[in-house]
Amino acid sequence: MVQQVKWINWQRPMRHVLYACAPLLAFAVALFGWRVAALALTVSAAAYLAEAAFTRPRREPVSSAVFVSALLYTFSLPPALPFWMAVVGIIFGIVFGKMVYGGFGRNVFNPALTGRAFIYVSFGNAMTAQWSEPFRPFPAGLLRWGWSAASAPPDALTSATPGPLLKLSEAALAERGIASLPSLWDLFSGICPGVIGGTSAALTILCGLYIVWKKAANYRIVAAGFLGFFAVQTLFWLLNIGGGTDPLSAAMAGSLVIGLFFYATDPVSASQTDPGRWVYGAFIGAMSSLIASFSAWPAGTMFAILLANMFAPIMDIGIKALQAARQRRAAP
Repeated sequence: MVQQVKWINWQRPMRHVLYACAPLLAFAVALFGWRVAALALTVSAAAYLAEAAFTRPRREPVSSAVFVSALLYTFSLPPALPFWMAVVGIIFGIVFGKMVYGGFGRNVFNPALTGRAFIYVSFGNAMTAQWSEPFRPFPAGLLRWGWSAASAPPDALTSATPGPLLKLSEAALAERGIASLPSLWDLFSGICPGVIGGTSAALTILCGLYIVWKKAANYRIVAAGFLGFFAVQTLFWLLNIGGGTDPLSAAMAGSLVIGLFFYATDPVSASQTDPGRWVYGAFIGAMSSLIASFSAWPAGTMFAILLANMFAPIMDIGIKALQAARQRRAAP
């Protein structure tokens, strides 16, 4: 008798993350139109097929984590990104960020951010200079399809998100024709340009706290990440270096909040020891501030997490060795 192979292996922690992603996707539709929902479905289908190409020959199911990777990858994209670019990125992320390491549970790097980093450096203009203005008044996006970069009128697109604008001087803002920066309320509520799933700091925090409560994300990483970011960013602000952006605005204007709650806490690519999680999270927060302040790339959190992914395994090996040595010394 031939054993029936399941198509998807549904894991409880991944379910909780998907539940937390649902409000973020709904809010994105309200801001940018139904095009972002279609983009999420297209990316999810491509991610599933990419993983199935490796698992089906072994008669293994696709892990439900692939849908988490697909949604988180979609959340990190500009709303007007062409569909084909998004598909290229997620296939690269699943194949080279996950399956080449042996599949779920073995990958070193976060697959969603691996895919985003690939198209970030491959299609720089589309990823950094073609952001959609949200439809107003809320919830106008629920009645719209949304704009693509090719079809949008000039006033529907902007060349920058709030994060890079906060570092500009008043003269530089005037040259761009920008009279004022988004207020703290705009950044907190999310009624401003940005990545699909991370414009609203308030909603992201609520959804992030849900997965922490359900233990689908480790609170140590999140807490250490915010502490590391605010420590470094406050220093830069007080010394007026690296743009001198105040820490609260800097935290809400970029991808730090969604990055710490949803990407840094990936249970596979993050540190696996409790002491390591504190170091890992603090490293991400500090590096997010450093990269965003001094580099030409505004995506500081993305690169910070990928760098932390790289060093997490060897850090855990070192921590376990130190713990074992301490236990041997303490033994009678």
